[in-house]
Amino acid sequence: MGDQLMDHAMKITPLLIAASVLAAAPAFAQANTEPARDPAKTEVWTPVPATVATPPGKAPSDAIVLFDGKDASAWESEQGGRVPWTVADGAMTIVPGSKGIRTKQRFCDIQLHVEWRTPVETKGFDGQNRGNSGIFLQELYELQVLDSYNNPTYANGQAGSIYKQAMPLVNASRAPGQWQAYDILWKAPRFSPGGGLISPARITVLHNGVLVQDDTVLAGKTEYIGAPSYSPHACAPLYLQEHDSKVSYRNIWVREL
Repeated sequence: MGDQLMDHAMKITPLLIAASVLAAAPAFAQANTEPARDPAKTEVWTPVPATVATPPGKAPSDAIVLFDGKDASAWESEQGGRVPWTVADGAMTIVPGSKGIRTKQRFCDIQLHVEWRTPVETKGFDGQNRGNSGIFLQELYELQVLDSYNNPTYANGQAGSIYKQAMPLVNASRAPGQWQAYDILWKAPRFSPGGGLISPARITVLHNGVLVQDDTVLAGKTEYIGAPSYSPHACAPLYLQEHDSKVSYRNIWVREL
């Protein structure tokens, strides 16, 4: 008797499944024809994003090229006048004692690409004295440039740090004499008409393709001594620091955001 019941159940089950599918089919078809289920309802066609060409090893087509290896005309001495650094072999190299340089153009929110190289000769130079320079956003906020390859120093002063504020997530430094790259997203601080801080500056940095600053919030302008703070300001130049070391720069471009 048990075998007969089993055989009967095996014959009935497929029929029940088929009946269930047929019963559900109209409801399924109806759901697919409802306007809310139309995939076109969530498609956005306009405005069409602008096309940006990205040739390998070159600046994007919508970028402002600040240094292409030959032309330093986008820069001036921090004291005004021509750039006092040397331009040769596709690079712009610091002349110790000559002061820093800044862009003639002013910027707020930007995407910035900078390649830099510290000197090969390291004998007698340690810590902050080895390959020291800096990239100042809006002339006030420093992203440290330093030879941090097997060169101990305070963590919030090594390469990839927001100087004296935020240490990098990792040390992605290459050996001295090798070209390195920073890719930077900078959000400028906002101030009220009365001078109060509405929103602080924020920065994201990739060092040699590795994330070292992840949407870091700055406490204020860079200070060598004392706590950082904000003072109201407008868009301002980019500034490259001269710090008694023959650091070189090349392939500098910026996209305004």
